[in-house]
Amino acid sequence: MIDQAKARRESMRWYILRALDNSRPIDPHEAVVLATIQGIFPDATQVELRRELDYLEDRSLVTIERKPSGQWVAGLTHYGVDIVEYTIDCHPGIARPEKYWSA
Repeated sequence: MIDQAKARRESMRWYILRALDNSRPIDPHEAVVLATIQGIFPDATQVELRRELDYLEDRSLVTIERKPSGQWVAGLTHYGVDIVEYTIDCHPGIARPEKYWSA
């Protein structure tokens, strides 16, 4: 049986990394990332996004600038870029698809 909550969390982490990669070299405001994630998970919330960003920050894959206004700006670290570009192994917790396009 598939754990839907776990699958959602891990997929969301992958899509967050992809959104941040697509915005490089600009680090986007959390509202931009949330809008992107809501294109995939329409019911995604700011709290849910922040929880997954915090997880990715703990794994040194993203940086988060927490503004005094309460807003967050996120960007990829070099490890995050390497995960997205498939140059390093991706440990469990992120639903990165298998690389199928080259040997």
